[in-house]
Amino acid sequence: MSQEPISLRRATPADAADFARINSHPDVQPNLMQLPHGNVERWRQILTDNDQPGRTDIVLVAERAGRMVGSAGLHPAGAALRRRHAAMLGISVAAEAQGQGVGRTLIQALCDYADRWAQILRIELTVFTDNEGAIKLYRSLGFEHEGTHRAYALRNGEFVDAHCMARLHPQPPRINATAP
Repeated sequence: MSQEPISLRRATPADAADFARINSHPDVQPNLMQLPHGNVERWRQILTDNDQPGRTDIVLVAERAGRMVGSAGLHPAGAALRRRHAAMLGISVAAEAQGQGVGRTLIQALCDYADRWAQILRIELTVFTDNEGAIKLYRSLGFEHEGTHRAYALRNGEFVDAHCMARLHPQPPRINATAP
């Protein structure tokens, strides 16, 4: 386990090669909704699109000793007006950095952003039912199991189930009314 501190920053298109490297790793990719053989140019386009005016996505990069070891993002749950309070969480941690607090650090930062700055009431995610480490992490950070999607996705030639989980803002903002 590395003792180097984890630092966080916003992702940029220059991170595309690291996104492709981490998300294509054979120990990481099967637990994501990404396809094998990640493409650097595809990641560069995704990261460029996330920074366009009007986009509300936030993607963070975790680094340790100057090397990217994970990323996580909050993305709008949909375009519908009545779902603007919800965001989807996506996360990946490099195989060599799993179990070292990278995922926890990323998710805590995104929850803080959602709670204090982004007017997000609900953070949603899906996780494959056999990804016990991730499920344990999500539960420890306030995410609750809401259901199971049967045959949710094709993974390595087999349809697998996924849990849907969500975390509601623990103290939704209120109007700070002052007396006249």
